[in-house]
Amino acid sequence: MTAAPQVPDPEQPMDGGRARSAGAAHSASPADAGHPAPPVDAGHPVHLVHTAAALRDVPRRAGARAVVMTMGALHEGHATLIRAARRRVGPRGQVVVTVFVNPLQFGAGEDLDRYPRTLDADVELAAAAGADAVFAPSVDEVYPGGEPQVRIAAGPMGTLLEGASRPGHFDGVLTVVAKLLHLTAPDLAFYGQKDAQQLAVITRMAADLNFPVEIVGVPTVREEDGLALSSRNRYLSAPERSTALALSAALFAARDRLAAEEVLRVRAASVGHAAQRRSAALAALGEDRAAADAHAVAYAAAGPLHGPSVARAAARAVLEDAARLDPPLTLDYLALVDPSDFTEIPDAYEGEAILAVAAKVGSTRLIDNIRLVFGAGRPGATAAHRSDATRHDGATTDAATSTAPVTPAAPPTTPQGPLGATR
Repeated sequence: MTAAPQVPDPEQPMDGGRARSAGAAHSASPADAGHPAPPVDAGHPVHLVHTAAALRDVPRRAGARAVVMTMGALHEGHATLIRAARRRVGPRGQVVVTVFVNPLQFGAGEDLDRYPRTLDADVELAAAAGADAVFAPSVDEVYPGGEPQVRIAAGPMGTLLEGASRPGHFDGVLTVVAKLLHLTAPDLAFYGQKDAQQLAVITRMAADLNFPVEIVGVPTVREEDGLALSSRNRYLSAPERSTALALSAALFAARDRLAAEEVLRVRAASVGHAAQRRSAALAALGEDRAAADAHAVAYAAAGPLHGPSVARAAARAVLEDAARLDPPLTLDYLALVDPSDFTEIPDAYEGEAILAVAAKVGSTRLIDNIRLVFGAGRPGATAAHRSDATRHDGATTDAATSTAPVTPAAPPTTPQGPLGATR
């Protein structure tokens, strides 16, 4: 990446010649072939502003305004959000990117002070992805009276998983999101599904408090080896990054085992004798004859495990292996939850669920999740829940609720090894 443009007056628009069109950056993404982001007008300036007053002076365009809220240290995951926003609002719309490291959502002993701050590079990436304005306020600008006495409480959902591990985190998130929604006045707000619980509490807040904004979730973007993109990945050493791959490997193992179990269930139900059941087990699971025979006999006698149990067990096995690596993975939580309220689902469950994981590798805390479907029509009842990945400039995205059509593919037929899951 080249050096970011120098802006003598931070409240003035950047020189239009330095702002690259979203279409140019987006055309390099095979996943969006046939669905490029509409380019901004030639010479259209990208505004970098630091105050609410200056943001109000940025002229609104004729179409809808979208906001992408970030804490900076932008990467391809953020670029994907910006491109999704640009596609949605079109050439007549406007995309505002906020860059603000919010102290309210960091707990004691967390990485507020060392969180990467790379504004020049952030402005360049945002411009290349199709942003019209970057709003990068100071802490005093967002909280002019100091730490706010009035905050937005995240409610019961905000006390689970991330909320349990980081008390008060979601109250801080919702407080700053509410303020930024007020300051940017968007029609749409785009958030990554990697932070699934954050997306859920923001969506709930917008609905409960009648914010006039549509909340849009965008699929997780991954490296080629499956690691979910995160600004905190830069903290990882090479050995730590290798261990961190266990998070995505655990999720993919659950998905693939669930798919294999479903193939076995369907085939076993359609045959009338044990030999055919053994054949189906062998084909579905790729195990040797003895293992397949034993599995089929046990299956025919007792029926399958409930899908949620299968998914949890497959993921936990990978994470337990990773706990013995050097450096080890230290698990915070593994949870299979209802997307509507993030409570654990029972074994007798039908519908969509989120398998979420959080763990530490060294001093770096990472989170990841994947969407699964249980019950009639699963696994991968639609392309939204298959194992497909779409490429974005060397990375991949989970194919859940993508804004572009996804070509259906056959469901996986073999479970992956503990650390060998692939996309």
